[in-house]
Amino acid sequence: MSTKNQSIMSEFFLLGLPIRAEQQGVFFALFLGMYLTTVLGNLLIILLIRLDSHLHTPMYFFLSHLAFTDASFSSATVPKMLMNIQTNHKSIPYAECISQMYFYILFAAVESFLLSVMAYDRYVAICHPLHYTTIMREEACILLVAGCWFLSCAHALLHTLLLLPLSFCTDNTIPHYFCAITALLKLSCSDTSLNELVIFIEGGLFVLLFVSTILGSYIHIGAMVLKVPSKKGICKALSTCGSHLSVVFLYYGTLAIVYFFSSSNSSIKDEIASVMYTLVTPMLNPFIYSLRNRDIKSALAIFYRKGITFVSHSYS
Repeated sequence: MSTKNQSIMSEFFLLGLPIRAEQQGVFFALFLGMYLTTVLGNLLIILLIRLDSHLHTPMYFFLSHLAFTDASFSSATVPKMLMNIQTNHKSIPYAECISQMYFYILFAAVESFLLSVMAYDRYVAICHPLHYTTIMREEACILLVAGCWFLSCAHALLHTLLLLPLSFCTDNTIPHYFCAITALLKLSCSDTSLNELVIFIEGGLFVLLFVSTILGSYIHIGAMVLKVPSKKGICKALSTCGSHLSVVFLYYGTLAIVYFFSSSNSSIKDEIASVMYTLVTPMLNPFIYSLRNRDIKSALAIFYRKGITFVSHSYS
């Protein structure tokens, strides 16, 4: 079999989404609008949290990092997809492909870690309210976020380093709109059993950690609320956890729906799932937190009034 190793393989070709030529303009405008909404919406959340002193709490500290991660997650893959749709130039250099894969894995892992940390934060706030400021002190919050980024970097770096020694066949066409690790492994002519084993074991442990942390936190919250069932207690729990629960269901629910209930082939399912992850979910998260959160809406109203006042003074 004719092969090329990674030093000779200079580029890959991304087939992209299965879009007809006459529909490319429509989809380009749609995806561009969604991407801009994602970036601007999440940057607005970060700005509001930075400017409003009432939002300088652990929950919003974690939310600001989640917003940054959402914007970065989309930026890792969507700009290249938009460029490919617009120019129909589907090649991507080897180094850029590996970098894109690294950052995709990195931000996906950070998102999952942060959702788990935010679930723990809600657990402490509801189940241990008297000790909340002691447990979730500033140093602990910084340490938790630093741990999320460190473990995610190590996770992404591990898969990247395991991929680098692999040789690739002469067929360098990736049936995707970005460099997914599973697609790259399928193109390799080397033995990928170690890569697949690490994905299975390490990925499985991470998923178990995420799910057990989120489920465990909300089981304890539910048990605490049911101990003294009252309308006030239930409303408080919903107002405290509603936005986070909505994001968790959106993030993990889209994956479950696409992979377990779709009847299309695996390639199409992968692309649909990736669009949901990289575009739809990061775009909707700012709306969920702004529409369901009284503090964010209040900060947004204050920011809007200050902006109107500044503009009126500028023209007076």
